[in-house]
Amino acid sequence: MADIDWADRAFYDDGEWVTWTEINEQLRYQEWQAKYPNGIRSLIPYFEDLLSLAESYHFETGLHLAVYGDIGELFGAITYGICLNKRFSQGSDGRLGNDHVEIKTITPFKNKDVVVIDTSGNFNKLLVVKINEAFQVSGRMVDRKLLLKRPGRYNHVRWCDLPSAQ
Repeated sequence: MADIDWADRAFYDDGEWVTWTEINEQLRYQEWQAKYPNGIRSLIPYFEDLLSLAESYHFETGLHLAVYGDIGELFGAITYGICLNKRFSQGSDGRLGNDHVEIKTITPFKNKDVVVIDTSGNFNKLLVVKINEAFQVSGRMVDRKLLLKRPGRYNHVRWCDLPSAQ
């Protein structure tokens, strides 16, 4: 007896044909809605695929791809609803309502949980995204005015100094 590909099977329900692929897709969208209620859902597959690729590549080679900044920005878009700016825009990485948001990412291979902020940038919120060694992603957002003031153009912000939940 031949193997049956259930994903391609369809059944007739409530006046229309429905496939298992469509049902699985709807379940995935419901999971995304629960996990990322404020996010831009069209970007979620890119985020998940890129994170999975980075993890698989590291597992296979012991090396890291140069994609963590992009993963951090996608995380900001799907988790907080940040509308990302065009590539290489000056001053900030995106907008959240009327706020300009700078997004910095702590990579899984970084020795210290610190990001460097250029204070000459035009942003009112800072989102720090952390990707740990197990490729789990979390983020912490803070108003710029709450950052510690330091002399000079660059400011070092430690993960542990950021509020854990908002």
